[in-house]
Amino acid sequence: MSLLRSRRIGYYLLLLGVTAAFFTLLYMYGMAAWEGRPRSWYRSLEVVFQSFTTTGYGEDAGWDTPQMNFLVIAMQLAGIGLILTAADVFAVPWLRRALTENLPTAAPDAAEHVILCTYSSRGEAFLAELDSRGRDAVVVEPDEDRARELHDAGRTVVHGDPESIDVLRDAGIERAAALVSDAADDTSASIVLTAREADPDVDIVTLVEDAQVADYHRIAGANDVLSPRQLLGESLAHQVPTSVTTTASGGVELGDDLELVELSVEPGSDLCQRRAGAVNLDDRFDVDVVGAWIEGAFESPIPPSVEFDEDVRLLVAGAPDRIAALREEVTSSVRSLSERRVIVAGYGEAGASAAATLEETAATVTVIDMEDGPGVDVVGDVRDRTVFQEARVEQASAVIVTVNDDTTAILATLVLSEVAPDVEVIVRADDTGSEPKLYRAGADYVQSLATVSGRMLASTVLDDETVLAFDARIDVVELPAGSLAGRTVTETDVRARTGCTILAVRRDDETITSFDPAAFEIEPDDAVVLAGTDESVHQFEELFLDG
Repeated sequence: MSLLRSRRIGYYLLLLGVTAAFFTLLYMYGMAAWEGRPRSWYRSLEVVFQSFTTTGYGEDAGWDTPQMNFLVIAMQLAGIGLILTAADVFAVPWLRRALTENLPTAAPDAAEHVILCTYSSRGEAFLAELDSRGRDAVVVEPDEDRARELHDAGRTVVHGDPESIDVLRDAGIERAAALVSDAADDTSASIVLTAREADPDVDIVTLVEDAQVADYHRIAGANDVLSPRQLLGESLAHQVPTSVTTTASGGVELGDDLELVELSVEPGSDLCQRRAGAVNLDDRFDVDVVGAWIEGAFESPIPPSVEFDEDVRLLVAGAPDRIAALREEVTSSVRSLSERRVIVAGYGEAGASAAATLEETAATVTVIDMEDGPGVDVVGDVRDRTVFQEARVEQASAVIVTVNDDTTAILATLVLSEVAPDVEVIVRADDTGSEPKLYRAGADYVQSLATVSGRMLASTVLDDETVLAFDARIDVVELPAGSLAGRTVTETDVRARTGCTILAVRRDDETITSFDPAAFEIEPDDAVVLAGTDESVHQFEELFLDG
């Protein structure tokens, strides 16, 4: 029985008792004072319940005074209300359970699958990664309503407590390839101990809120302990241009002569206010322009009519020297290399990681948090404009919002768009669904904890290094050539058909990054390195790998 239902039953019984006691005392008084026929408390209680249940009044029926007749009418109406309430508390839930399909409590056919203990937005991203790679998953979910939603959506679910050895065995832990725990840190430690008892050899991966408890999870028996908040904080910090980081975020190295980076187009640079079709970056700089983030949406290829400005972030791949040449082109010639101020709003795991990363550069960091403590410079609510004014936001070059609640992050972004419209706003989101709202609120860059967590888990659990960049806003993956084999890169027309870009080809132990797309033929044993959004990578898998 759920806690909510237990409370409803308790409240109903309390209401019944108080109502019966009230009418019992009133009936005793009325029979003595108005009718001149005193009644004992137990006789009065019997009449009250006769009235509530409409079963009759016996020898007390027929009252001479209007007061007693109105009192009996009131008891009858109260009884009807209590009966209807009882139907809602007891009968309706019983009928719903009787008519609803029972949730599964075992996964008898599962084998070489991944068990996910408890479901969240992070787990949703992880399951999407598993789906795209054809891996089966079983979700162990203790919450009945959430388990039913997953079951109705077609997920394989075992409804039960993941801290129970019997439940994990019902989920097929002896046949599972791995178990992932995405619960609270203390609960995950208990799940690890239970899983080790159920199957000493299963691979166990946990996600932790607090990186300091990672060692305890390892002591309990976890093979890998991941702290996505720390990685997310570092990734967000890399989006801040400082006097030492320039305008490029941390790139993805795909070989000795190829890297993938995001570049901001700065006001005053040679490319600013020029259209993509007139610039022709591919030929001019000998780079592969994968696409661009334009007001939060990824465009690949870039429409020729797009005008480059500070709201455009280019995603390009190429040799380091060619990337450096393009970087100079998107950097303003009057760009100040003086010390920059950055505000970190929210000093949890991600915020602390972002601040620590920035402190290694020439940036001056100001930290805002709700609670005072070491490292916090301004104490206050980021939804209050005066807090940002106290932090001198008008003098900052960027604000990194790393609060733990997406609604608070949205409001903080709206506040910043009013008090400091020219400051770059970089935001951490918990759920991918919040990203469009944050961009509409005025954010310049948004990264989702769910996406980072899902990719980290996929990279760790699959253990095949298909996920090459789990802290990027795009997927960088290595996948089999599939039906691309026997055709040239130009003939496959991958970008037009899927939105993905082939960056490199793995052949034996060699990474081929420089090739003529019209002449280079992909072989059956090759693997291709792709860059694209999650949706475009999934589209590639459906077109070229399925079947």
